[in-house]
Amino acid sequence: MSVFKSVLFCIVFLLMLAPGFAQKKGKSAAPIGVFDSGTGGLTVLEAMLSLDAFNNKSGQPGSDGKPDFEAEFFQYLADQANMPYGNYAGENKTKLLQEHVIKNMDFLLKAEFDKPQAIAKKDGVKMLVLACNTATAYALNEVKDFSKSQQDNIPVVGVINAGVKAALAYQSAHQKGTIGVFATAGTVASDGYPNTILAMAKQMNMPAPSIVSQGGYGLADAIDRDYSFFAENITSLRNDYKGPSLKNNQYTIDTTLMNIYNFKRDGNKLLCEFDDKGNCLDIQLNDPENYVRYHLVSLLEKMKQQRYAVPMNTLILGCTHYPFMRDTIRHVLNELYHLQSNGNYLYRSVLADKVELIDPSVETAKEAYIELRKWQLENKVQRRKNIFFITIPNKNLSEIKLQEDGWFTYAYKYGRTEGQQKKYVRYVPFDQQNISTATYERIKLALPNVYKQILLSNK
Repeated sequence: MSVFKSVLFCIVFLLMLAPGFAQKKGKSAAPIGVFDSGTGGLTVLEAMLSLDAFNNKSGQPGSDGKPDFEAEFFQYLADQANMPYGNYAGENKTKLLQEHVIKNMDFLLKAEFDKPQAIAKKDGVKMLVLACNTATAYALNEVKDFSKSQQDNIPVVGVINAGVKAALAYQSAHQKGTIGVFATAGTVASDGYPNTILAMAKQMNMPAPSIVSQGGYGLADAIDRDYSFFAENITSLRNDYKGPSLKNNQYTIDTTLMNIYNFKRDGNKLLCEFDDKGNCLDIQLNDPENYVRYHLVSLLEKMKQQRYAVPMNTLILGCTHYPFMRDTIRHVLNELYHLQSNGNYLYRSVLADKVELIDPSVETAKEAYIELRKWQLENKVQRRKNIFFITIPNKNLSEIKLQEDGWFTYAYKYGRTEGQQKKYVRYVPFDQQNISTATYERIKLALPNVYKQILLSNK
């Protein structure tokens, strides 16, 4: 062996003994963690399972006919017990929200979880994908700092930048219009999307775009069947309802717009309390489509009142739950575009005939792949089973308050304070007890790759 080869061999051998080298080599065989407040983030996982935007050998852009993440496996976590995240800002509890997010990141990074009778082992993840717009808006920097403080510093990817990139790309290629941001109330309150849109447009030397935001209060909650916003098998008004109504001062249903909302009434999707004269004393929404109708009409009414100069031609679905309602959103927008009163179109001054619906999921999947290659974390060993976790209330904690469906009451969920170091939740795998049959059916129809993996994870 030559002197050069001997020296080179020694250098490589010493590098292999170094902690960083061993850590990277070991970590590359770990799963990718995907996190959301509920099941909405499964849309991001679906995009990751089906993405084919890169050459797997070179890592360069361009399809090669193979899924980009085909060698990888995943851990998904839905913080169902603490959702919806979008309401924490309105309750002035963003610090509590950040604490929830960090606790969930800590769970994904560790190699154990609770089972009813024992402590089971799992892998710690090698990458974190925040598949939640509200968590990204309020806690992305905190999660990155938390990761850096751990022994295994890992890449962290959020969803907001990805959605903005896609929206601006569409604006660059088409006639300029208003960019709509349809997100949770918490994400809208953070100004995360408008700030990112303006900053990124400036970087791209684009004029500052026209932007309008609408907080979809209650929509993600209804999609995930949160009892405060949607209750199956209910036939009359209830006192613990939190969604839009005639009596909700912030999210008031405008009775002069009832024909425009065009709420669906079959199957108790719209609940009404009548007086003895047949007048409706209050109205409660009890179906995700009706939440979509309420908020899209509210968005366009706001644009008319504020005299937006250019119609909305781009709508960012700024909550990972909203792509489940993509077809409904598109249908309602088309319905409103053609809506007339006395021969005049009501919304064509503020609504384009074609609105590009931006789903940040695909762009997030692309960014995650780029980060995976950048950190040299591609899996080189046999991939293992994907695992799906959900948080449930920790009933061993005596102070907790539960509603009749077994989840935290609204008052308890948002009445807690940060820094208590209490174990509010338990982490358990997905099953039919913790995920409703209707939710499973929705996943089956909208996210076939994810649904298949959920079934395999339960075997």
